[in-house]
Amino acid sequence: MSLINVSNLTFSYDGSYDNIFEDVSFQIDTDWKLGFIGRNGRGKTTFLKLLMGEYEYSGSISASVEFEYFPYEVEDKTRFTIDVMNEICPECMEWEKVKELSLLDVEEDILYRPFATLSNGEQTKVLLASMFLRRNCFLLLDEPTNHLDIDARRVLVNYLKNKKGFILVSHDRNLLDTCIDHVLSINKTNIEVQKGDFSSWWENKMRQDNFEIAENRKLVGEIKRLSEATRRSAVWAHRVEKSKYGKDDSGIKLDKGYVGHKSAKAMKRAKNIEARKMKAISQKSELLHNIEEYDDLKITPLEFYKRTLVEAKDLAIFYGDRIVFSNLNFAINAGDRVALAGRNGSGKTSILKLIVGEGIQYSGSLIVASGLKVSYISQDTSWLYGNLSDFAYENGIDETQFKTILRKLDFGREQFDKDIADFSAGQKKKVLIAKSLCEQAHLYVWDEPLNYIDVFSRMQIEKLILEYCPTLLFVEHDEAFRNNISTKVVEIE
Repeated sequence: MSLINVSNLTFSYDGSYDNIFEDVSFQIDTDWKLGFIGRNGRGKTTFLKLLMGEYEYSGSISASVEFEYFPYEVEDKTRFTIDVMNEICPECMEWEKVKELSLLDVEEDILYRPFATLSNGEQTKVLLASMFLRRNCFLLLDEPTNHLDIDARRVLVNYLKNKKGFILVSHDRNLLDTCIDHVLSINKTNIEVQKGDFSSWWENKMRQDNFEIAENRKLVGEIKRLSEATRRSAVWAHRVEKSKYGKDDSGIKLDKGYVGHKSAKAMKRAKNIEARKMKAISQKSELLHNIEEYDDLKITPLEFYKRTLVEAKDLAIFYGDRIVFSNLNFAINAGDRVALAGRNGSGKTSILKLIVGEGIQYSGSLIVASGLKVSYISQDTSWLYGNLSDFAYENGIDETQFKTILRKLDFGREQFDKDIADFSAGQKKKVLIAKSLCEQAHLYVWDEPLNYIDVFSRMQIEKLILEYCPTLLFVEHDEAFRNNISTKVVEIE
């Protein structure tokens, strides 16, 4: 056991006027299993890169362990998998590698296959196994669930809950609740460490937020009352002070000493009230800084004239001569929220592309109702570039509505002037979500819409779907999200 000390860390990117981190200090134990939580664009990946020493910063980071970053970059993917593993953990014996891979449900025979021939999920598992075999190493796991289907995520959950000594960046609530014992959260104004899993952290955050909101409301009333009391006391003291030079109703001159004493007491009382008001103002200024604002989103689905929007009978999809699946039957009726489920490569994305009109080779019957308006979110965000105004114009959506939705998804106004190509992966996904929410459609087809999306935004989107009940066909490996919103699941064997 040893400590990682972060002291007075300050960092900003070249050319930026705003600091990503400013005077940040905290300690973490190398035996902890930390979940790293924060809104998209807050600097989670940046912080991991700082630990790796990739950027210059002020302050200090000290540790007696080596940091290793996942995803690990494999330069030559034509090499055998065993050679890739030897590069990462050269001190390990082959039997150790086989044993570690078995914990992730990976067969031994992949060791002597070229790394490039492995699926994305298999590559992820191989790299994780190799990195956890390293001695005296603290792992920085940046969204390891990408490319993993639900079954593979369950395997990863069981694997990670028996490990220690890592920071896990993930937005998967099930994973965080099972695998971590501490939370490292990037808030609006600071970074803090808290013991517990995601649910306990969320409960504490809600309790703290509600306390601050109530306290702020009380202080606003207190400040208003004290301001009025200060004004009344000051006016009364001023009147008493002026009366020193007058006479009472009988014409007798007033005792200036007595009147002055009364005036001084009134002024002292006014100053005490003013001091109490300033204290309340100071207390109020310390509240609400880390409350995450996630306003409700809206969507305007269209009603369709028929009950059944899409129907598949004995559907089969081919990749060249290979049959991906066959004999699939399902229907999407108005109001359904259908989750497509299946292993990676089972053809889920191909079904979505087929429904939106892309050229996918298939047999059987797929009937898409005539006149059906579809809004589509693809997995791929690599094609996004240019500014947001041009994007809205080119896609025929209302720019004001589009940017309003992005603001609700925690976009700062400074983002509106940047090229979309420079956005984080999560911010790019939010652009596609905002576009879809601007579109009036009979059917919304979303392919892994939550990839890289932060927990707060996931909850916003869940609430939106449950409130407006659009007809939805989607693929999503976030098990909590899928269970919360789907009305039916279509399993692809």
